Amino acid sequence: MSELVLLTNEPGGTTKVLPSLTLLGHHVHVAAPSASALVEHEHATAVVLDARHDLVGARSLCKILAGPVQSPPVLLVLAEGGFTAVSRSWGAADVILTSAGPAEVEARLRMMAESTREEAITVPAPDRLEAGDLVIDAQAYTARVRGRVLDLTYKEFELLKHLATNPGRVLSRAQLLQEVWGYDYFGGTRTVDVHVRRLRAKLGTEHDHLIGTVRNVGYRFDLRSREAASS
Repeated sequence: MSELVLLTNEPGGTTKVLPSLTLLGHHVHVAAPSASALVEHEHATAVVLDARHDLVGARSLCKILAGPVQSPPVLLVLAEGGFTAVSRSWGAADVILTSAGPAEVEARLRMMAESTREEAITVPAPDRLEAGDLVIDAQAYTARVRGRVLDLTYKEFELLKHLATNPGRVLSRAQLLQEVWGYDYFGGTRTVDVHVRRLRAKLGTEHDHLIGTVRNVGYRFDLRSREAASS
């Protein structure tokens, strides 16, 4: 059971904004949309923000809540047409339709809470990463193999850095699109394959095995020898 803050100007509160939320047993505090409304509920698990009738106001409030002042993750409640306006830049953790059923509402709240816990224990990536012959300097945006500077585009560098930061972890194409290109990227997973092929070419035949292929799944950064990686 969670403590939630519903920000809305709608008379009737939860029953009008997200009716199925009333069936889940969470403690819901209703308040007018403002950042100050969270002062009394600093231990809330999540903020449910009614954005159905005022997308501009919801966007501004999301940006405030996602700013330097720590606040709970925001779940935006939208009408069908609102999806065309929302983007990742708003800072909301997730979005949901006002007609969503109890199971969907509970799943989204649970996933938001789990994501928040993971972010809380995430260790910042180092500015300099050394992986065998590969040296990545995140501040200078350079990658070197045995001292040779690789001529990488911005996305190629970001992809290589992300893979190298997660050695041995198998990352699907969909994960890489989400984590490197972002939620608001609409290209297909073939984009990942193209960038991996270019990266391997630039790493050279002696080091292209660093980016291993996991058939039917995706890719992983592999520091083993070429023979071990192939087997």
